Amino acid sequence: MYESWFDLKEKPFSLTPDPEFLFLSGSHQEALDHLLYGLESGEGFIVVTGDIGVGKTTVCRTLLSRLPDRFATSLIVNPLLTEKELIRAVLEDFGGETPPGTKKDLLDALNRFLLAEAEKGRRPVLIVDEAQNLPPTLLEQVRLLSNLETEKRKLLQIVLIGQNELKEKLALSSLRQLNQRVTVRAEIRPLPRKETARYIDHRLGVAGGGGRALLTRGAEGAIHRRAGGVPRIINMLCDRAFLSAYVRGSSKVERKDVRRASESLDVPGSAATRMLRWVPWVAAPLALLCGLLAAHGRIF
Repeated sequence: MYESWFDLKEKPFSLTPDPEFLFLSGSHQEALDHLLYGLESGEGFIVVTGDIGVGKTTVCRTLLSRLPDRFATSLIVNPLLTEKELIRAVLEDFGGETPPGTKKDLLDALNRFLLAEAEKGRRPVLIVDEAQNLPPTLLEQVRLLSNLETEKRKLLQIVLIGQNELKEKLALSSLRQLNQRVTVRAEIRPLPRKETARYIDHRLGVAGGGGRALLTRGAEGAIHRRAGGVPRIINMLCDRAFLSAYVRGSSKVERKDVRRASESLDVPGSAATRMLRWVPWVAAPLALLCGLLAAHGRIF
């Protein structure tokens, strides 16, 4: 709606991942470098974690686009499966044959596929996104998949990508064998203030902004504070803030547009959210005061 008003050729802050809008912050680049290093060096398990909306899927898609042809990949994005369904899904995504039968039949088929890939000089990689949703029993099955190996190397490398809860799950005593096999770990962090501004400028530039300053510095600072440097929330706030500026007939997004966007989305930092933060601090003393007054017959 606001694209033509700001002379943009497309929507700059869509939540749909688009490689054209790729922006790698220092944290994203570091995580990607860890992934590429771990896979090139033949490490067995690699774990990447980060909070909701920081760009884990972006890093995953970038990894898939940058891996050389000698790597074969299987990407599991819905880990809510049974052990048998997981093995079948891995085989199907690799492009291998999935025979009917028991879990052992599927494991044998996977082993044959991995051996055939090794003979061709290819290196299979299993990537599990949203891995924090894997129950401990399924994580243990993933660990057992890593036991498929020759005398010289592992037949399957495994990448687990998930929210910070994944770290807590891997710390469980029942998963200590898996946790000990993780040799490469990386964490994707929210954007710092300067990179938030660069991120916004980058997306506007791709959308046809042409380097024009479409936000005031106050608006950029407000977006960073209210979004906490989380790219997904930055996109949501920017989209609503640009809409607010358009409705006002302004050629620039100002701090008040960000405030209105924040309140409409009810993200942390909005007036309503700030008020809710005070409720526990106000309610407890008020309850105590009422109790004292009641005890002295002053009320009720």
